[in-house]
Amino acid sequence: MCGIVGVYSSDPDITAEIAYFALFSLQHRGQESAGIALSDGDIRLYRGMGLVTRVFTPEVLRSLGRGHLAIGHVRYSTTGESSIENAQPLLVRSRVGSIAVAHNGNLVNYWGLRSVLEGEGRAFMTDSDTEIIAQLLSTILMKNDIVDALRILDSKLVGSYSLVILYNDTLIAYRDPLGIRPLCVGKSEFGYVIASESCALDATGARLIRDVLPGEAVIVHDGEIEFVRISDCGRRAFCVFEYIYFARPDSVIDGRSVYRIRYDIGRILARESCVEADIVSPVPDSGTTSSIGFSQESGIPYLEALIKNRYVGRTFIMPDQRLRELSVRLKMNAVKENVRGKRVVLVDDSIVRGTTSRKIVDMVREAGAKEVHFRVGSPPIISPCYMGIDMSTREELIASEKSVEGIREAIHADSLAYLSLEGLLKAVGAGENELCLACLTGKYPVYVPGEEVWR
Repeated sequence: MCGIVGVYSSDPDITAEIAYFALFSLQHRGQESAGIALSDGDIRLYRGMGLVTRVFTPEVLRSLGRGHLAIGHVRYSTTGESSIENAQPLLVRSRVGSIAVAHNGNLVNYWGLRSVLEGEGRAFMTDSDTEIIAQLLSTILMKNDIVDALRILDSKLVGSYSLVILYNDTLIAYRDPLGIRPLCVGKSEFGYVIASESCALDATGARLIRDVLPGEAVIVHDGEIEFVRISDCGRRAFCVFEYIYFARPDSVIDGRSVYRIRYDIGRILARESCVEADIVSPVPDSGTTSSIGFSQESGIPYLEALIKNRYVGRTFIMPDQRLRELSVRLKMNAVKENVRGKRVVLVDDSIVRGTTSRKIVDMVREAGAKEVHFRVGSPPIISPCYMGIDMSTREELIASEKSVEGIREAIHADSLAYLSLEGLLKAVGAGENELCLACLTGKYPVYVPGEEVWR
């Protein structure tokens, strides 16, 4: 997860505000901290804990001053504690100048790289893998230009990494050679915006040029933009969970509409596992688009069984499991008039730990539902993610230990069905060799000690 932004603006007075608008539109990707680094040749940085609107008051934005370049970050932690020290961007000052780095992804070889650097006498201020990238890059740039430095850096990193970098008066973006995490570029009347999702471009008035290709760098210097091929591993492994859950439905990623994919997921799910019912309802918000598709394909009326409190964030990306459980009832409430005496189909994007799903099913049943059927817009999640999603152990994943029937019993549903892998691939419109499906298949796109590698 996490969301990253890079901005070049011909007007130095509005650069920080553009970065702010882009970050605000990526708030769904991380709620722990936010930061912006601004450059007019000298890099200035401000970071804080909490939401974008809380961290960046008008006074704070003004204090960043003027500059043509900026990068920004919203964080949800997979490596490193939830603390101000690990908030991004991270700034390193070295003999080659100032380097600020913001990172979306997760390095599988973090501890190995850190051990080597510590052996060389390096001191670390954080336990974030982003500091590894910043430290390596500052060293490599002492003897290499930007393009060669990125090639050397890429050869050392294993995992997922979409990056935005300020290097003195240059803006750099890079997407790892498998393209695991998203990154796109837009153009507007003021300049360029680089972001995790196209919805951030829309928020700033920028028009999507295209997605950054896997293994490709974007370099912006003196207002000129250049696309450079850094690495090519011959295949792709885009995270399928971006389409299923993480990305905003109004985003377009690698040429595919996230909304259309989720709508088609619902339609295919209805074909695969329809049930006699009176209403179809989403588990808001991530199940909304798929439940519309399910309703239209099945002919079962769409009606909301649950209403979301818009002032409570995503429970899945909260850093503490206890907070996730306690926040479910704060997050949503059942509409008794809509479910009383009804057979209800609840459509959600996934089941990870199962605790939230059980509480939701119980809530709808307590509101008077006659039957509660659960439908899931993805196959069972059976394996941990090492690429930037907070599913780090098999013990956390209910489907790694239980059958579908066992999960049905655990969440108290009358019936439970998942989307098939074939159905998911059809909805996405991609082959297995284009996506990272490790959490669904147990086969990983890079070497992870003790795990099976997909080839």
